[in-house]
Amino acid sequence: MNAPPLSVEWTLTQGLTEYGFAMAAMEARVAGLIAGTKGEQVWLLEHPPLYTSGTSAKGEDLLPDATFPVFDAGRGGQFTYHGPGQRVGYVMLDLKKRAGSGTADLRAYVKQLEQWIIATLAHFGVKGELREGRIGVWVVDSAGKEAKIAALGIRIRKWVTLHGISLNVSPDLSHYAGIVPCGISQYGVTSLKALGVDASLADVDAALMAEFGRIFG
Repeated sequence: MNAPPLSVEWTLTQGLTEYGFAMAAMEARVAGLIAGTKGEQVWLLEHPPLYTSGTSAKGEDLLPDATFPVFDAGRGGQFTYHGPGQRVGYVMLDLKKRAGSGTADLRAYVKQLEQWIIATLAHFGVKGELREGRIGVWVVDSAGKEAKIAALGIRIRKWVTLHGISLNVSPDLSHYAGIVPCGISQYGVTSLKALGVDASLADVDAALMAEFGRIFG
């Protein structure tokens, strides 16, 4: 039997949110979720320009052009960039409660995050795709080149999720020059803007919120 629907609190923060503040707030929410004193939350925000390193990050993937602060995120994955024009979604869900009498499934959760991004991109006429052996969501541009448009990075604590997704809406793509994004050097990164899509962060937020319930139930 499936678990009953759970109420998710949505938080949309305008302007730029400092990374340290966001991590502290996320940790507090997750601690409350584990203790049973707080509910689930999806937090949509923007960060100032910065790089984060995951548990699989390699030192050589931080390049000489890395002029922004670097934070140890504690999530899975390698190096990634966050900055203005990129929608970051921190997703704090209780997978055990959501599983009900079933078994909590981390792989199923990752698949849901991927499908959430793909469904959101479809609102803007963009076909998001997955690639074997490559984390994240990819697109093929008009020249036939593959590029990454969204990244995933998660952590699980007692079956409560931390971190989440980042989707490039209109960031300065030159800021990726300081890292090898997610350890993949053969392919570039792109954004909705670079693909010719004139969408605001508010437009993307509306699509994310519309698709979340359908994907996560």
